Amino acid sequence: MGLSNLGIFHTAIGLIAIGAALTAFVRYGKIDVGRISGKVYFYSTLVTSVTALGISKHGGFNAGHVFSLLIMILVLGAYLLHTRKAGLSRARYFENFLMSFSFFLSLLPTINETFTRVPVGHPLAKDINAPVIGRTLLFILILFVTGSVYQFRKQRTINRTARA
Repeated sequence: MGLSNLGIFHTAIGLIAIGAALTAFVRYGKIDVGRISGKVYFYSTLVTSVTALGISKHGGFNAGHVFSLLIMILVLGAYLLHTRKAGLSRARYFENFLMSFSFFLSLLPTINETFTRVPVGHPLAKDINAPVIGRTLLFILILFVTGSVYQFRKQRTINRTARA
């Protein structure tokens, strides 16, 4: 199944968002909207989520559209928390979690779509119920939980240092 022009644009911007998030995680351990990688993630994720609303492989409003709306709410919520830095050190926990959770959620349809399309002609999975997709999603879930614990601990150290 080929991609529409909107689908191609959506995919390109989505790849930029994934690259920015991975860069942020490697460099800073979190997606920080105050840094370039975080800003790129924030804006490209919003564009990707909006364009996803115009895409429908199965016709009509579907689970992918719900994911897009939820991801928009998460990144906008994280941005709002980010803009309210003064005296809200506890807000950093939520900001970090919301950005990471938005990234995790964006990977679910990304993995499903990629594995059922690539390589062209002989995709890795026939449908979303394929074991390779399930194992990959489980691995991503484990990374998300582990990363969230790491971010919580790191933020706790930052907050304690700031109070001292």
